[in-house]
Amino acid sequence: MHDHPRPDHPRPDHRCPDHRRPGHDRPGRGRPDHRRLGRELDLFDTDPLIGRGLPFWLPAGAAVRHAVEGYVRRAERLAGYRHVHSPIMGKRELYEISGHWAHYREDMFPPMIVGGEEFVLRPSLCPHHALVFRSRPRSHRDLPLRLAELGGMHRAELSGVLGGLSRVRAIQLNDGHVFCAEEDAGREVAAALAMIAEAHRALGVTASGYRLSLRGDGDKYIDDPAMWERAEVILRGALEERGLPYEEAAGEGAFYGPKIDVQITDPAGRESTLSTVQVDLFQPGRFGLEYIGPDQRMRRPVMVHRSVVGSMERLMAHLIEVYGGAFPAWLAPVQVVALPVSDTERHAAGEFIRACEEAGLRAELSGPEDGTLGARIRESRLVPYQAVIGPREAGAGQVSLRLRDGSRREPLPASEVVAWLSREAAPHR
Repeated sequence: MHDHPRPDHPRPDHRCPDHRRPGHDRPGRGRPDHRRLGRELDLFDTDPLIGRGLPFWLPAGAAVRHAVEGYVRRAERLAGYRHVHSPIMGKRELYEISGHWAHYREDMFPPMIVGGEEFVLRPSLCPHHALVFRSRPRSHRDLPLRLAELGGMHRAELSGVLGGLSRVRAIQLNDGHVFCAEEDAGREVAAALAMIAEAHRALGVTASGYRLSLRGDGDKYIDDPAMWERAEVILRGALEERGLPYEEAAGEGAFYGPKIDVQITDPAGRESTLSTVQVDLFQPGRFGLEYIGPDQRMRRPVMVHRSVVGSMERLMAHLIEVYGGAFPAWLAPVQVVALPVSDTERHAAGEFIRACEEAGLRAELSGPEDGTLGARIRESRLVPYQAVIGPREAGAGQVSLRLRDGSRREPLPASEVVAWLSREAAPHR
């Protein structure tokens, strides 16, 4: 289970980066707020008929989210993950077996009775993935089995703590579970930490610290000290192998085991958890998971939970505030806007837009009906690339590019511009 963690209290000793991007310096606006920017930029919205804590994504926000999803899925495939889909609910019995019903019930929605059976909106994906593993006979040759899913889950958050995208009731989590031999678990944890670091680099996310979250007192946690110790040793070893300094936090672990929380700090200095890696020695036993070892004897796998970029909601809230709406080219809702100077150049601009779209770019046309050229340039200030097409460019089959920072490039053939944009807007940059 991956927690959708509650933001921690602000830590004044964390540096608050000064991002000089649109949306940060507007008079009277203060620090960037993803709730305000998200609505101003048509990224997401809410409606009381849907309910609090249940935002919906508008086309621009969905475009950013799809770019992130595409990047993560490709990274997971390259790392040997197989993608699955599983239902957003299950029978109450499923969560009784997993331990959620006993230890996590207050955060779950109440059961729904259908056909005399009780169903529950899932609070996490791990029980479903455990059943995916159990659905087929497994051998040591199949391990490590890495499963990944961008899946929905639900948490019964109280109304008073809901806010924008950072605290919601319906969560889309970039989740994954690795089933492996215990001796290989440390290697899988270290690999997950490497994936997280690379994804953060690509997204422009800076980790403010690593936290080893341990069990606390009370009956919230599985009472098996030896099991906790074995899992902690694996996590500590992976952190030390990668040379990552970390702090310990008692009472922040999952109910079944410890976890590594990758912390981020927003421009206002508030710290929260984005990515996690967890070692689970509990649920494999509860679900009776087994594989055939090299000696032909049945063995129990370890379940490593990992979320590379966390939930789409919390990630987007962070990115909106970090970039102030001026997303990197590969994430921008619109990557290039074509600006014909007059109606005479509209056809050439339309052809350029089609070429961009065929190359996989998100492109739009803004014609004279939208205002003067200067007004359209100002309106498109958050778009990374503006393609100005006047009579000279249209006649020569060329495009003049303006970049978001105000710099300009000499007119080039439209095909060359499309090729250059495709390279510049690639997510690996």
